[in-house]
Formats: sequence, structure tokens, C-alpha cells
Amino acid sequence: MTATITTDPAESVRGIEDGATILVGGFGMAGMPTALIDALIDQGATDLTIVSNNAGNGDRGLAALLAAGRVRKIVCSFPRQHDSYVFDQLYRAGQIELELVPQGNLAERMRAAGAGIGAFYCPTGVGTPLADGKETRIIEGHEYVLEYPIHGDYALIGAYRADRLGNLVYRKTARNFGPVMATAASTVIAEVHDVVEIGSIDPEVVITPSIYVDRVLHVAAMNRKAS
Repeated sequence: MTATITTDPAESVRGIEDGATILVGGFGMAGMPTALIDALIDQGATDLTIVSNNAGNGDRGLAALLAAGRVRKIVCSFPRQHDSYVFDQLYRAGQIELELVPQGNLAERMRAAGAGIGAFYCPTGVGTPLADGKETRIIEGHEYVLEYPIHGDYALIGAYRADRLGNLVYRKTARNFGPVMATAASTVIAEVHDVVEIGSIDPEVVITPSIYVDRVLHVAAMNRKAS
């Protein structure tokens, strides 16, 4: 399957429906697909469940989506930072639901979704409120908590480069959750800075194969077109 490549942000997020679960890449702002998020705000989908590492930074990207009142629930590892004031205000006002997931568990739950794993036992969170209500088991003398996969209806991820098939290459920290999110969602939409011809990317450096990618937003070409 060949990914659809476009310079139209609205086309990239076409069809995202109210109530969707959306996996959003980014480690803070590193690798966050801000152009896709801005397009989603304009598109109007609401009552969303967002799965991401953070709960937004400042006023841009995910924070802007929260401020627009489009998110019902956020599943993340780091909801509180010095610049996460949008989430903080919404949470204190009871206007958003939070599911706190340790960072390793967050990544592994999405990886499990992509690998077809029904559930797994993990020691992280044992003996804390994060394990309340969850099944536990003693395995070789150690207590583990049962965790379930996180599946997304959509994944919005940021990558550095794509070829015209949709194979993706990331750059440094911007790689973060993109690879596991791409395997865990039904529809994957990637925001990239550079699109090259087929065969221009060494197969050995492809991180996310095109089979996982449905749409690619070429932001550099979009910016040139706008100017």
C-alpha cells in the first residue's frame, strides 16, 4: 500500500470523527505533529481521547487542542510540567479526565497493541494507586500487574523524512513514540519535513515501514506553497 502524500492539512485529518482515540507523538514539543494538530482543531472533531507522553506544553500543539475544548480524556505519563497550565486549569475545573500511565507502560501497551498481544504482566506500579482495581499475579516470587494494550483509531506522528511510499525516518529525540504508535493505530498520519523519491532512503535506516502509514503531510512543501 502506498501512503497518500499531501500538502493540504485539512485533507490529512479528513474523516477523524467525534469520540475517536488518537495517539499523538511527541516528547514535549520534540516530534509533536503541530501542523496536524492545528488541522484537527480546524476540522472540529470533539469528545476525543488523546494518548501522549505529555498533556501539552504552553499554548501550541496538544495544549491548543485542549484549550479548544476538544478533548474528553487524556492518557499520559507527564501531565504536570511548568508549562502545562492549560491541562492544569482544565483538570482542576473538572473539564478533562486523566488516566496516568508510567512511561514504560505507555510505550509497552501501545507496542502490545501493534504486536497483537492481548495483555501482559508488568511490575511497574505494584503497590501504588496505579495498580488499584487491576489484576495482579505472583510470578517467580515477584508481584506483577496485568496491563492491557492501547489501540488508537488514529495516530498523529512527526517524522523527519518520508519517501513516496510512506517509509519514515525520524531525527534524534523526535523519534520518541512515533514507531510504536504507528503500529497501534488503525489509521496513521505522519507529518514530515522532507519527501524524497522511492529508493532515496536506505532500507536499513527506515524506522517505520510504509505498510503502517496511510497519509503523509509534507509541511515544508506546504510552507513553500503558502509563501
